[in-house]
Amino acid sequence: MEQAEISNVVTGAVLTILTVAGPMLLIGLVMGLVISVLQATTQINEQTIVFVVKILSVFLTLIIFGPWMLTRLSEFTMGIFEKIAGG
Repeated sequence: MEQAEISNVVTGAVLTILTVAGPMLLIGLVMGLVISVLQATTQINEQTIVFVVKILSVFLTLIIFGPWMLTRLSEFTMGIFEKIAGG
């Protein structure tokens, strides 16, 4: 493999990681901000509320986007295997 091909593979890997992890990270961030605003307005400072809500929202996001994430990762992996087999 030449340096340009390796660079393309690494760039594709980073983009795939960001694309696959993006929905879960974004939902976790939004839910954390919403709960933090609610806690600030009600002056309830319980950390487990934020933790439980974020974990549940990330799991729900994983259930919803799981098949799509698996497809993206499979496509990337198969592309890598094809490049290895092609030489």
